[in-house]
Amino acid sequence: MHGTATARAGANIALVKYWGKRDPVLNLPATGSLSMTLDGLGTTTTVSFDDALARDEVVLEGQRATGAFRERVSRFLDFVRQEAGISAHARISTRNSVPTAAGLASSASGFAALALAATRAAGLDADLGRLARLARRGSGSAPRSLLGGFVELPAGIEDDGTDCVPVELAPPDAWDVALVVALAAIGPKEVGSTEGMERTRQTSPFYPVWLARAPSDLRDAREAVADRDLERLGRVAEASCFAMHGAMLGCAPPLLYWTGATVEAVRRVRTLRHDGVPGFVTIDAGPHVKVLCAASVAATFARELARVPGIESVLVERPGPGAEIVE
Repeated sequence: MHGTATARAGANIALVKYWGKRDPVLNLPATGSLSMTLDGLGTTTTVSFDDALARDEVVLEGQRATGAFRERVSRFLDFVRQEAGISAHARISTRNSVPTAAGLASSASGFAALALAATRAAGLDADLGRLARLARRGSGSAPRSLLGGFVELPAGIEDDGTDCVPVELAPPDAWDVALVVALAAIGPKEVGSTEGMERTRQTSPFYPVWLARAPSDLRDAREAVADRDLERLGRVAEASCFAMHGAMLGCAPPLLYWTGATVEAVRRVRTLRHDGVPGFVTIDAGPHVKVLCAASVAATFARELARVPGIESVLVERPGPGAEIVE
């Protein structure tokens, strides 16, 4: 067969975190999560199936990919091929505006874009449930990038994950907020998220506490989005963030993704908030600090965070659209 499609998906940043799996094979999350899809950072991927290919060919940022990354993409395409009833290999070309494997959700946008492009190229009629199921096999956070604005991904209770499907809580233009992203370091992290989650589950005495608090955090955040209550959402986001990192610090050996710049950036945000400029911190499995704030004060946070030693660059993101076919 010969089918080609190009899709783009925005990165998403979880405000109520997901950390841990209830089924590592199907990549089902142990907790629900709530995120904001970003308008600028994301992934654009082209998939072309071709019967003449002897194996999948993967190009990342213009360079032919080999090793673990190529194998991860090829394994993902096997799920698509199985559903579509085809055997053709594919050429995959992908470009990120997100640093890969650095704690900025590049895998989420990457597999959301890949799922949409691959299913379209394979001729699959993929509704949101099917896309979510496929995207999740690549990255547990990827289903959230299928939708725009503020998105909830329930953990679900079904063994096959059919009820783990994202829901858009508020479209991108519904709330005049921003996420200021302070990049503390660029480059792959020492411990990937999958390995880090499993270490936390197996060794951290705080993991059960993390699981127990997640439903109330999710409820509070969902209500805050519905009410457009930035302070309530921000307080929940900070609590979820530090609870997740607390569980990581309880691991054996401990997981610490922060740098000195991470800590100083958090302190700077707290100082600004004390001085009457409200903003709220969230940090994923990496050193970067994100600040949820009203769009009107985003430039203030960007300027102040850029002055923190060790912060390499600062971006201002707004709520963005879900994954879409662009060609």
